[in-house]
Amino acid sequence: MKVIASSLRKGNILELDDGKLYVVLNAESFHPGKGTPTTQIDMRRISDGVKTAQRYKTTDQVERAHVEEQDFQFLYQDGEGFHFMNSETYDQITLQADMVGDQAPYLQPEMKVTMAVYDGLPVSMELPQKVTLEVTETEPSIKSQTAASSYKPATLSNGVRTMVPPFVSTGTRIVVMTADGSYVERAKD
Repeated sequence: MKVIASSLRKGNILELDDGKLYVVLNAESFHPGKGTPTTQIDMRRISDGVKTAQRYKTTDQVERAHVEEQDFQFLYQDGEGFHFMNSETYDQITLQADMVGDQAPYLQPEMKVTMAVYDGLPVSMELPQKVTLEVTETEPSIKSQTAASSYKPATLSNGVRTMVPPFVSTGTRIVVMTADGSYVERAKD
């Protein structure tokens, strides 16, 4: 299926002219004052993991591979990789660490993820947009700080460091974005 380059998003699967499949890692559009708008696409070749970047005019057509979206549940991680179970068929698959990439710290037992499957093989994984984690370490707030102006560093239960508002203390459960680890809100539970 042909789509315009500016509509591509992280996780999309492309089939380029060389006949190989690529997963989009990042897609950014540039609109200069003069000249043609372009879209810069960073991607990884699925067959061997080689990263590459391409620049297209935003109106150029690129071939999106037909992939099936399937729901999986994260089971556990061990020396072989990350183990998932298909929610419908109960088949288990194992993904290598390089395929999970920087999403690994956000995986929690029994978490539901969406996998793009091409010819029976998983080619990319998408986590829920937000996860709830506990703050394990943060600095105490200073009374003169205002909530609007300053955030303070905090370490979360998955080891990721993020910036949180001054009222968040150690032991507080917060909601963060899985894309970049940024603070969203205090957890409601």
